[in-house]
Amino acid sequence: MFDGIPLQRSHGEAHISLDGGGLTELRQSGSGKVMLPRTYADVPEIVFLNTSGGLTAGDRLDYSLCLGAGMSARATTQTAERAYRAEGGCARATVTLQLGRGADLAWLPQETILFDGSALRRQTRVEMADEARFLGIETVVLGRAAMGETVARLALEDTRTVRRGGKLLLVDPLRLDDAALARAGGAALLGGARAFSTLIIAGPGTDLALEPLRAELDEPGVQGAASALNGRLVLRCLATDAWPLRRQMVRLISRLDPGGVPRCWQM
Repeated sequence: MFDGIPLQRSHGEAHISLDGGGLTELRQSGSGKVMLPRTYADVPEIVFLNTSGGLTAGDRLDYSLCLGAGMSARATTQTAERAYRAEGGCARATVTLQLGRGADLAWLPQETILFDGSALRRQTRVEMADEARFLGIETVVLGRAAMGETVARLALEDTRTVRRGGKLLLVDPLRLDDAALARAGGAALLGGARAFSTLIIAGPGTDLALEPLRAELDEPGVQGAASALNGRLVLRCLATDAWPLRRQMVRLISRLDPGGVPRCWQM
């Protein structure tokens, strides 16, 4: 509300389905868009876009992607998502990724930048059939260091859920609020970092990626650790600035995916 006048809110939805015959469904509305630019790799590259320019209180954004059996694809976002100061509520975002039997998806969105006073609730749901393979990352940046921004107030709920064959494989919840930020200088939380990433791999041969990825965790200014168990691998990195963290994630992705990062990640 501004002087009794309801503020305009953004609502966006973008959905795409691919199978062996190519594109089978494309649906988009509001600020949610999805594009299939000319591919420069051996697999389709899908780009999601929020034309509203960012998220604030009451906004809603939904992305979804469905890959048919045996399909391979890489999906990303056209630019970093931004969550701005929110008054009187939170922004909501959902990402739903469905992989058919033997499908292979790399979900590689660019960073989410949280501004002071932002409120974001996001859920990423991955539904995998047997023998499917999933690679996903999520990077969060607390303000832009180059602009001298600091984040003292926020409300973030960010949950990733992975199911394989209908059975729960991984739940990865994150919650940050004002109280947590006040304690975030401690080693048990962010240790002074303002940017952090999570990388998840699920599917056949996951355990084989553990040692090669650990060997790549040597970017100056970035701390990282990884573990693997029962067909899933989780790697986390922290950095005091987003730029070295991006360099680290680019190297990790390139190690896992011969195609490297999507073209719209231009360094």
